[in-house]
Amino acid sequence: MSSTAVPISPERFAIAIADLPLANLHLKASELRNSIRHLQYSNWELRRFAEEGDQDCLDAIRENREVIRRVYERILLLRREVERRGFMWGDSEVDEKEEMDGDVERANGEGAQVNGGASVNGVANGRAGNGEGEGGSLTDDELARRLREQMEQDNDGDGFHL
Repeated sequence: MSSTAVPISPERFAIAIADLPLANLHLKASELRNSIRHLQYSNWELRRFAEEGDQDCLDAIRENREVIRRVYERILLLRREVERRGFMWGDSEVDEKEEMDGDVERANGEGAQVNGGASVNGVANGRAGNGEGEGGSLTDDELARRLREQMEQDNDGDGFHL
């Protein structure tokens, strides 16, 4: 972030979302969760260099963690707005308060959640997986192996697949 850019305050964010249609509140929450996942993944990638003493990576991780904290705060504001209108926060939507309290590692941006459930560091939904499909969790080694396999398969020249 630029040293001159100041994030919108939570109070102003709450005012800004007050007039949004319900669907837009849910869409914004989804966008924010996606941003968090990208920041968590970035931290996961930077961690190796930070552990080797790279100060720039350490600073980037620290800044990403602060951004993640602010984004979680905005998701909570979106949830409060939905509930203020008398609607329920959807079953498929994660309880950010529980996520922040119950899984400190992810809330701090040290783990990167993939596909909304599995974590690249083997922790998902507060439990470690064995990398064998149990609960959708993968170990670091298993994820790296699968990504390498997928990248090798994708190098067939037939385009980009989502």
